[in-house]
Amino acid sequence: MNKNGLILAISILALAGAVLADDLAVTVYNSNLGVVSEARQLEFTKGTGRLAFRDVPSQIDAASVRFDVIEPGHKVDVLEQNYAFDLVSPDQLFSKYVDQRVELVGKDGAIYAGTLLAYSGGAVTLMDESGKVKIMSMENIVQTNFPSLPEGLITRPTLFWNYQSDFGGKLNCRVSYQTAGMNWDAEYVGVLNQKETNLGLSGWASINNTSGKTFKDAKLKLIAGDINRVAQPLPKRYAGEEMVAMAAAPAPGFEEKAFFEYHMYTLPRPSTLANNEIKQISLFEPASTTVKKVYYYRPDRNATDVQVTVEFVNSAQAGLGMPLPAGRVRLFKADDDGSMVLLGEDQIKHTPKDEEMSLTVGTAFDIKAEEKLVNQTQVSKKVEDREYQIELRNRKTEPVTIKVEKQLWGFWEITQSTHEYKKKDANTLTFEVPVKAADTSVVKYTVRLTSR
Repeated sequence: MNKNGLILAISILALAGAVLADDLAVTVYNSNLGVVSEARQLEFTKGTGRLAFRDVPSQIDAASVRFDVIEPGHKVDVLEQNYAFDLVSPDQLFSKYVDQRVELVGKDGAIYAGTLLAYSGGAVTLMDESGKVKIMSMENIVQTNFPSLPEGLITRPTLFWNYQSDFGGKLNCRVSYQTAGMNWDAEYVGVLNQKETNLGLSGWASINNTSGKTFKDAKLKLIAGDINRVAQPLPKRYAGEEMVAMAAAPAPGFEEKAFFEYHMYTLPRPSTLANNEIKQISLFEPASTTVKKVYYYRPDRNATDVQVTVEFVNSAQAGLGMPLPAGRVRLFKADDDGSMVLLGEDQIKHTPKDEEMSLTVGTAFDIKAEEKLVNQTQVSKKVEDREYQIELRNRKTEPVTIKVEKQLWGFWEITQSTHEYKKKDANTLTFEVPVKAADTSVVKYTVRLTSR
């Protein structure tokens, strides 16, 4: 590793045959990261030389570059690498040509030549051969002539390598690197049946490429999982980034497998990831699972509203049983006329198979609740009794069961209760309360709190 922290590994791999120049693989992570591996045929001169490796992402991490010569019997050592990203633009050209001669062509066909003094605010300041200074609006200029491309400006981001080679000619090489500006998320669509007992689930991988490069016909892999990364400064952003949503083609989805401590999804066909584009590809074949609708009242979060959730087990027995990458779930239900109605959205974490899942859908319209602190008694200096009353009102035409979760802190115990209860954990008291249609249920309990 040199003083710039450049990671360049040069090796000779004894492989039979050459790798095709269009061999391209892209692995995308959930964390603004892509890893690219591409094979190209590069031409070297024997001895020392300089090579321009063009067409790289504008957000490339130049310190992550790895270079391998694939053909046996040849050795190339990269001595130095420079990453150039000072791209050609009108502003850059004008700034480079300050104090130099340029020519401007006006709308009337007249040519204005002279030394460029300044360029700003849509105006150009020139000094002609007689020493007169002219300020001209660019609105009246149709063409600007520069003698040549200034040194240091390039048309696209480029890696420049100074190398030492024992061979002169073309060699098949593989280059891999990391780049920012690539990310993917899972997007799920769930449809409840009419009885709300079954959920049809389909999954999509939504891949976002703003790296500054289009990857054509790439071997695409997605990594689901949270890899550890060292914090780095935010990458430079470039103007002109536009997102284009792409409809998924009716082609085979991803093949999933465990990989290290993560899950890998490999697309069994080439795919093009265009720059400044969002692409959706089917993540897995649609599946269905049995579900249960559950109502929750958590008075410490919301004093009057009751949340509605859909709960299920991600198991093969229930109909799923597949690793589910983190992403957004949209839940729908068909109306009597067949039109789909959005019920709600929730975000899930990376979820392995056989785990219990709960999707928060929204707030129940026809169920309300209210908690009251009815009485408070100081039993002793360190002991206090609190009497609570929770009223659950069901305005629906069918009975419901509501799960009450009350947060309690410190040392506590229930001394009286009108309903059965459970101690979910050290800080949570729970009740399961049935409420008849168009009826009200009242839970009363006393909790004894003891301080140290």
